[in-house]
Amino acid sequence: MKPLLFLRPEPGNSATAARARALGLVPVQRPLFAVGALPWSAPDPAGFDGLLLTSANAVRHGGPELATLQTLDVFAVGEATAEAARAAEFRVAMTGAGGVDALLATLPGQRRLLHLTGADHRRADTRHLLMSLPVYVAAPLAPDMPAGEQVALIHSARAGARFADVARDRSSIAIAAISAAAARACGDGWASIDWPARPNDGELLALGARLCQG
Repeated sequence: MKPLLFLRPEPGNSATAARARALGLVPVQRPLFAVGALPWSAPDPAGFDGLLLTSANAVRHGGPELATLQTLDVFAVGEATAEAARAAEFRVAMTGAGGVDALLATLPGQRRLLHLTGADHRRADTRHLLMSLPVYVAAPLAPDMPAGEQVALIHSARAGARFADVARDRSSIAIAAISAAAARACGDGWASIDWPARPNDGELLALGARLCQG
């Protein structure tokens, strides 16, 4: 069985690696980024209809300013982000399962959303978004990458581009990317590139497991 390379930042890296071990897989943990807080000030919540969260890191690293926004309903990109929001005593109005674009496409009417995000992010092209506010930063790391055949889990386009810079031998690595955009960011020359039908962590891990066994 091929080892499964985990590249996402902590604590998500260890959480997903633990799930992989439970499935009998061989996780190799090499985070490509370290996440930390940015200074920020919360705007007046009266100017918004809801809070868009596309990463649990926004809650983990948002700090005391988050309390100002707790009157706003949260629209979370996935269950892990929703769980982090609930733990911080936010009310989750909707949880997506197919990425941020699919989540926003299901919202009726027009919502004035505040997007708490990272310093490097893709602005959602939607009528609902009013403001994007960076509250955390993911600083790149340079881990020592293993050699030989392996499967790499890519959780974002930025991670794909970073992994392309630090991988040792593309021809021996199968890429399991969370989306087509993340796959494209990896570039060419890999043993294979695949992505699941729905961009979530559970389906990505299942894809990685199939590639390891294959």
